[in-house]
Amino acid sequence: MSDAVSAKAGVFRQPEIGLPEINTVAILYRHADFVAIHKPAGVSVQQEADAVAFLPALAAQLGVPRLWLVHRLDKVTSGVLLLALNAAAASTLAQMFASGQIHKTYWAVAAGKPSKKQGWVTGDMVKARRGAWKLLRSQHNPARTRFDSASLEAGLRFYRLWPQSGKTHQLRVAMKSLGCPILGDVLYGGEVAARVFLHAQRLVFAYQGEQMDIRADAPLPWPAAWAAAGEDT
Repeated sequence: MSDAVSAKAGVFRQPEIGLPEINTVAILYRHADFVAIHKPAGVSVQQEADAVAFLPALAAQLGVPRLWLVHRLDKVTSGVLLLALNAAAASTLAQMFASGQIHKTYWAVAAGKPSKKQGWVTGDMVKARRGAWKLLRSQHNPARTRFDSASLEAGLRFYRLWPQSGKTHQLRVAMKSLGCPILGDVLYGGEVAARVFLHAQRLVFAYQGEQMDIRADAPLPWPAAWAAAGEDT
């Protein structure tokens, strides 16, 4: 694959990259109403000091006066982030995320043996200590996550996760509930690693009659073999 972003058959894919600086964020796809970027791990897009710098710097890179945040990625998560270019698109896209019209795929890697290898993790979520959340057995307003997994090597598994709701730390909590916190996610008991191995790999949705399939390859330090495990057939 070349260094340029490819756009073939409606699939927009970013080549594998390292963690970029704020002023060199990879642009996955640009539409008149929105832009999709490859957010690096370690950069916040909300509520933290670096978030104040990130969006204006990105707007300057794009040559636009303002960007609208329409969904969230945790600071530790890399991958596809959608940003609106006008208020009307921001409202439409936010509603699409809220109603489940935008389908999300995440990749994760974790050590240990999960309580189940595929299926669903559901339950209400409440705040715990030190900024963490925990999963309950109650189902009043549950977080819902579908997943499958495959062995990478002894004691290490690759997970594909499809969240059906948009709760804070939902996937990190889901993985902990399986008995396998995400590699590097020390907040939830994960083993220390070079980063938190959680990556927003794909968004699929229809917009104004056009089908969008936007993907971001996992950046370094993801080993190529780990990323290959998540490729759709």
